[in-house]
Order: sequence, then structure tokens, then C-alpha cells
Amino acid sequence: MRKTIGVRLTAPLLAAPLGPAALLLAPVASAAADPTATDPAAVAAPGMAAAPYEYLGWGNPQKPTDVMKATGVKWFTLAFILSDGGCNPKWDGSRPLTGGSDEAAIKSIRAAGGDVVVSVGGWSGNKLGEKCSSASALAGAYQKVIDAYRLKAFDIDIENTEFGNATVRQRVVDALKIVKAKNPGLVTYITLGTTPTGPDANGKDLIKRGAAAGLANDGWVVMPFDFGGHSGTMGQASVGALEGLKAAVKSAYGYSDDAAYRHIGVSSMNGRTDEAGETVTTADFRTLLGYAQQHHLARFAFWSVNRDRACGSGTDADACSGVAQSPYEFTRIVVQYQG
Repeated sequence: MRKTIGVRLTAPLLAAPLGPAALLLAPVASAAADPTATDPAAVAAPGMAAAPYEYLGWGNPQKPTDVMKATGVKWFTLAFILSDGGCNPKWDGSRPLTGGSDEAAIKSIRAAGGDVVVSVGGWSGNKLGEKCSSASALAGAYQKVIDAYRLKAFDIDIENTEFGNATVRQRVVDALKIVKAKNPGLVTYITLGTTPTGPDANGKDLIKRGAAAGLANDGWVVMPFDFGGHSGTMGQASVGALEGLKAAVKSAYGYSDDAAYRHIGVSSMNGRTDEAGETVTTADFRTLLGYAQQHHLARFAFWSVNRDRACGSGTDADACSGVAQSPYEFTRIVVQYQG
């Protein structure tokens, strides 16, 4: 899981356990009259499926327009929107949505012909899902972000205490359903941690809650790293996690195999992860690229552009991959994915 967000500012990379498993809901055969259908207006724009994360708050972030010129990438997932202590969204919980460096970066990306997915959540900090007391209030907070940037795509990276609380999981699902209804055409992703065999009990519960609510989510996305042990290469382990995700989404929504694959995605981590001895290589990324192309996944992203370079003397590990590589080597693989 992307579990060191925010913590990386002040602490070494650490692994943390998932929250306690919640009681699973009963299986849902169909969430709607046609469970394989998605919102016909929710159509991913060219390049949207390959939108690597960049964190502009730390990690010596590169200028997004420089990354675009070097790699051809058009879309970025910018992280993270958090609570300012109440039910109000801010970058890192402190920087305003408009009038600051984050809005300026988004304008520069768009001026260069690109666009952004904005991500809410992450491992650390105050979560909107917990600070907003109702689904309608949470939807209102999400809407502020969507309106601030006229977003075409929105990512909820649900982790840590937000992920481990069944009440909050339901609140996030219900809020996102409200947002989908108010914003026809908005592409939505829900990003969560995983085991090597697919989502854990909390993840399966979240997917079942989404199906039971009739949430037409465009992409259920797993982060296949920080496994705490796995067999084979990280590429093979990631494919195993994705197969488990596909099975969970297919079961919950009643999708065909093809529809289930098109409603799942992957957000890997490049290079050394938060766990000692666990490394995701460019070969692993090429394995994921082939899998994504074969099954037409909804999303192929990774954490993060900040880390897509070799480490130099004294370089913070949050700003480099920890492996030998050329600049943007991982991004160059991901940008080949077109959906």
C-alpha cells in the first residue's frame, strides 16, 4: 500500500498493517438493471488511463511540463487532497485549492496539452471520509475539488483508518455515488491496498458496498506492493493481485470477465518499496503493461514520478527509486498504455 504518504516527511519508510477486517456483506448479484453497463458519458480521455502520481508537496517534485516533454505523458494524478481539520478540502490539508502553486501547476499541464486526475486521501493526515460526518457532507467536499479544477477524473485513495472503518467505507461509497450523479461524464477511481491474491476482507467489503449501492465506479484500482512476502517476481505477484481483484469485482457486480477487467486497474510503486527486500523493476512494469494491454484495464498508474530517477549522494528516498535507472524509465513504460 502507499502507506508512507506524509509520514515520509519526517520518518523512514515503514510498513503498517491493514485495519481489522470488517464483516462482509452478502453477495450482490446485480447492482443495477444492467450491471455490466457503466455511465455512457464517463469516457476516459486519451492518455487518462496512464496518469502516474506526482506529489507536489515533497520529494523534490519535477516540473510536470518537463516530465511531459521528456516522456510524452499527458496526464498526471496529483496527490493528495486532505481535510483541513474539518470537512473542507485542501492540498495536504493546508494549501488552498485555488490561488496557489498547485493550481498553477495544473494550469501549466493543461497549457501544454495535458490534464490531471486529482487524488483524495493517501496513508497519512486527516481524511475527509472521517472528518465529514455524512455522505452528503463528504460529497460536498469532493465537489469543491471537482469544481475548483473542472475535473474530468477523480481518484479516492482510501487507506489506513479510512479504509479500516466500515462506516467510513460506506460513507465514501455513498458520497461518490452522489458525485457521479451530479457530474455526468466524471471518471472515478477507488484505489486501495491488496494482498498478492487480491483485496483483503476490507477491500472485498468495500467493493461489495459499492455494488450494493449501485455505484458505477469506473475503476477499482489496487496497489500491489508492501506485500509482507510474496512468491515469484513482483510482476507475477501483481498479476495475481489483479486476478483476485477481477474476481471480486466480477462477483460483486455480476460483470462478465471482459467487463470486470475493464473496471479494474493497477497503481504500482517503482523501484524499492516501503518493505526491505521488495523491489519493483522495469521488467515488472513491462509485465504489468502487457497484462493491462491484454485485458484493457481501466488504469495503469504508479507511485511516483517524484521517484522516477536514480538516487544520488544524499538524495532522499522519497525523491528517487533506489534502483539503477535512466530518468523517467518507469514513466516511459506506463505512457505506452492507452487503455
